[in-house]
Amino acid sequence: MKRLMGLLMMASLLADVCESTFAADASPTDAQIKAALSQRCAQLGPGAAIVFGWVDATGTRVDVEGKGPADRALDGNSVFEIGSASKVFTCVALADMVKKGEVKLDDPVGKYLPKSVRMPSRGGKEITLVDLATHTSGLPRMPDNLKPKDPWNPYADYTVVQMYAFLSAYELKRDIGAEFEYSNLGAGLLGHALALKAGTNYETLIGRRICAPLKMGDTRIKLSADQQARLVPGHDATGKPVKNWDIPTLAGAGALRSTANDMLKFVAANVGLTKSELGPAMEMSHAERHEAGSSVLSIGLGWHILHRTGGAIVWHNGQTGGYHSFVAFDKAAKRGVVVLANFANEIDTIGLQFIAPKPAAGKHVTIQIDPKIYDTYAGTYRVVHGVEFTVKRERDQLMVQLTGQTFLQVYPESETEFFYKGVDAQLTFERDKSGAVKSLVLHQAGLDQRATKVK
Repeated sequence: MKRLMGLLMMASLLADVCESTFAADASPTDAQIKAALSQRCAQLGPGAAIVFGWVDATGTRVDVEGKGPADRALDGNSVFEIGSASKVFTCVALADMVKKGEVKLDDPVGKYLPKSVRMPSRGGKEITLVDLATHTSGLPRMPDNLKPKDPWNPYADYTVVQMYAFLSAYELKRDIGAEFEYSNLGAGLLGHALALKAGTNYETLIGRRICAPLKMGDTRIKLSADQQARLVPGHDATGKPVKNWDIPTLAGAGALRSTANDMLKFVAANVGLTKSELGPAMEMSHAERHEAGSSVLSIGLGWHILHRTGGAIVWHNGQTGGYHSFVAFDKAAKRGVVVLANFANEIDTIGLQFIAPKPAAGKHVTIQIDPKIYDTYAGTYRVVHGVEFTVKRERDQLMVQLTGQTFLQVYPESETEFFYKGVDAQLTFERDKSGAVKSLVLHQAGLDQRATKVK
């Protein structure tokens, strides 16, 4: 549910982001970036640190807000946990192994595990490497035998033996390849299987396949003394300092630590600004393979793909107990963004507003209509399971709420079209041939997201 909400919010962008806009082919200005970082750090509170990185044809730049670790300044070499952004490294490694003929996307995962492990299957079909990379394996988000001794470091004591035991006993509840269901277990298993095939461990696999060719010396799991000194202390969503996470068995799902400078090298290679032997594998990882919980979202190998007017944005984010990361790029425009923060709070909108700038808002004029019409719009509109719009009438006002957010008033510019104030977004209510309201459509940032009325 939490992951679906994150994906939907990426599509709908119902967030209070920087109001400034710029041309689609321009770079953000220092003032625009500073305003966005300052605003978010003020919202997060004392101890917040955000590093923003940008790359395009003119080069790279890094902007910061907040304090670094101990007596060090915050900069592009400050180290953060990147959490689930590790998954795209796992999947680029998969694509590289495919390109080199070491594995095939449709190889059964069980081929690379000990024979004692009984991988779950369904309908005569086995889970393949590509099923894990696209979150369509049918495996759950987490194994139910993960019961951490330390809830502040929840993956630290989960063993390979426990993972094998879970897999051997698990019965799939849906067909393999049928539906997108975000799975940390699946991504972790993918990294584990690839490392076994390569005859090494996950950290070495990523180091040799990706970090060494791209000269990303600060992207790793175990930190050197110097890197440890550059690690920015993490905080939970309330601002409380928290432990760093250790993820030995499911490393492929979220164990990597990195810096903005390293991540910009990774992005530059993905968009083709720098030439690399990994180019073909990266291209393979970007290819759309399955719908991902929304009509405007799909998934490649690990990467999420946001479809919008003017092109697609390829992205992933990550969160651990004390950090949040966001990486995205526009391949057509050959530019990308990295945002790293030391709070377990959303910072995706900072990056998204610059990599996918909002079109200039048009002028909306409120008209007078009979508030009784609002009664026909009242109800619940489902985007995906567990994510809904709730619409209600309050006297002469129409109020709309997205799951997990507050009610906001929308204003009529026709009997079926409404707009938000303070957020550049509009709603259209649709009726069937009989005149009954059947759905609403959210229009924002060039996207049209339809929700069906369910009650």
